[in-house]
Amino acid sequence: MRSAALVFASLQYVAVASAASVPRGVGPEFAKFYESASTFKCISNPTIEIPFARVNDDYCDCPDGSDEPGTAACAHLSPLSPHTLVDTPVNGPSASAALPGFFCQNKGHLPSYVPFANVNDGVCDYDLCCDGSEEWENIGGVKCKDRCDEIGKEWRKKDAARAKSASNAAKKRAELVKEAARLKQTAREQVELVNTQIEAGQVKLTQLERELEEIRRNEAGKVVKAGKTSGKLGILIAMAQRRTQELRSALLVELAQKSINKARLEKLEAIMTTFKEEYNPNFNDEGVKRAVRAWEEYVASGSADIPSAHPRDIESIVKDDKENGVDWDSYEASEETVQPDETDARMLYVLSNYLPPSLRSWLDDKIRELKAMLVANGILADTGSASGDNNESKKVTEARQRVEVAQKDLENHRKSLQESQDDLAADFGPDDIFRALKGTCIESDSGEYTYEHCFLERTTQKSKKGGGHTDMGRYVRMERITVDEDVGSDGKGLGKGERIALKYENGQHCWNGPLRSTTAVLACSEQNEIWKIVEEEKCVYRMEVGTPAVCGIEAGANPATAAAGGHDEL
Repeated sequence: MRSAALVFASLQYVAVASAASVPRGVGPEFAKFYESASTFKCISNPTIEIPFARVNDDYCDCPDGSDEPGTAACAHLSPLSPHTLVDTPVNGPSASAALPGFFCQNKGHLPSYVPFANVNDGVCDYDLCCDGSEEWENIGGVKCKDRCDEIGKEWRKKDAARAKSASNAAKKRAELVKEAARLKQTAREQVELVNTQIEAGQVKLTQLERELEEIRRNEAGKVVKAGKTSGKLGILIAMAQRRTQELRSALLVELAQKSINKARLEKLEAIMTTFKEEYNPNFNDEGVKRAVRAWEEYVASGSADIPSAHPRDIESIVKDDKENGVDWDSYEASEETVQPDETDARMLYVLSNYLPPSLRSWLDDKIRELKAMLVANGILADTGSASGDNNESKKVTEARQRVEVAQKDLENHRKSLQESQDDLAADFGPDDIFRALKGTCIESDSGEYTYEHCFLERTTQKSKKGGGHTDMGRYVRMERITVDEDVGSDGKGLGKGERIALKYENGQHCWNGPLRSTTAVLACSEQNEIWKIVEEEKCVYRMEVGTPAVCGIEAGANPATAAAGGHDEL
């Protein structure tokens, strides 16, 4: 990593300054093997000793090539990791190189190793050895100038830009994480609200079903049918009845919302109390101090006391009208219409006017029950509920419609609850971060098409020549895949390692082929952008997408260098 490289450079400078006699091509971490001035032991095969004069004599004496750190004599050996060889030396013959290559000090830039095959090959490898030291023999008259100051300056300029980009990407990712947390909390609160609405809706539905059953029973058991109250009084009574029901329904919803708001207020007050107790008064931030003073004033103002009878009054209001002592039927019965052969029953109703209220109510109930039983057994016709062609009175129709509306509302609430629960259970990636990006769309021009990627929703191909858009897939899942690709000089690309991939499937049918699908592979970038689109198979697409959402979360990635393409440079 870059930080490791800088430390490595420091150690190299110290090593060179303190061990000027180290042979050409030896890196500082291997200098300890070349301290003797008389003999040299092969690094991987210490039982083999040769005179020190044979080091860098352009002849491969050691099986691991460690006696030729500054020539290409042992270039035929495959290099091993230096850490593996130093930490766990191998005794006996070896067919692998002990050294990673020819060491270039590269003063003014970063040190590096050049493959042994490149030493004295007549080519200046400035990308690895900017000081030109690998061409020390000047083969073919080639002399490589030291360009480390120039290359190092340019590298540091780009490195500063990469560091700035990484910092910006980290800030943007932090903002996305914060927004994702807010959205998730909103989703949780939505679940709580809908649960409360479902509970209130269930209570309301049960109440309306009881009312419907009661109205049906009363209508079926009527002996005397009340005429319609005419005039302004009848209109006012009807309006008052409807308005009372509307206000009762609205009050039920307000009671549910009040419960949620009370819980949120208590939670907010707890947060502010903790903030007041734990903040540092010595921290000179006027915004924080103003917030604390405002909180103290809020606490000092106290809260209005609600009379204990107030909740009981509300509960009584939401009860059924008849439970509150309001019988709308009594206001509507301005005159009586006597049905055929029901003179005796009419007489009973006239006589009941002279009875005490409790006895009159009991008598009415018994007569209705008797009539309902006779209707149910087919002895009497159901004349009480007949109204129009639907064989249902207006009261029954209105009560049934109220039940149907309540059932539909309850069904919608349950559907909304399921959607919210599915949203909370969905995979939105590390830190839930893609919750904040869902629906965000980015575009890229490529030839005759413009490609669009909407995070966690869809991918689309748009023709620049007009016509309809082509659906390249709908989001189905999130995966992790391993990539091994080079990163461009602009720092854009997937790099090497594990990456998050978004899968989009079941797109528009491809002529003589499958349904279109897209895999969007993500890597760190300061901005949301599409880098590359490739059709890997017929109508099977691959997008390379940069986004700050994945900065620092790729397997093995260093957040400090992630925005530079998820890779490190020497």
